[in-house]
Amino acid sequence: QLQLVESGGGLVQPGGSLRLSCAASGFTLDNYGIGWFRQAPGKEQEGVSCISSNDGRTTVYADSVKGRFTISRDNAKSTVYLQMDSLKPEDTAVYYCAADYGFGGRLCSRSRYEYGYWGQGTQVTVSS
Repeated sequence: QLQLVESGGGLVQPGGSLRLSCAASGFTLDNYGIGWFRQAPGKEQEGVSCISSNDGRTTVYADSVKGRFTISRDNAKSTVYLQMDSLKPEDTAVYYCAADYGFGGRLCSRSRYEYGYWGQGTQVTVSS
């Protein structure tokens, strides 16, 4: 059974860092593109970043996190990471990872509608 489990969330002060992990089980992660999404209370879900399958050569970021967040993958560990630096209060949200393959010719996607497999989410709170 295909499963994704996020971890690494928590409470951090503005300017701090967190590294989120998305661990996969029940399938070979190599062949899947991975997206990170977040949802804050009262706001629509936002596609934060995505990484292409296999070597992860292609990465895409939302403008709101560009230069502060870094997505990477370690297929040997069946894990994708989201390194979050210079965190701001507006980064507070539940963060989800999602997996799928085939994005209409693109190598990955920040659209939630293109992912069929989701984790349960991890809370990130940025506050002093």
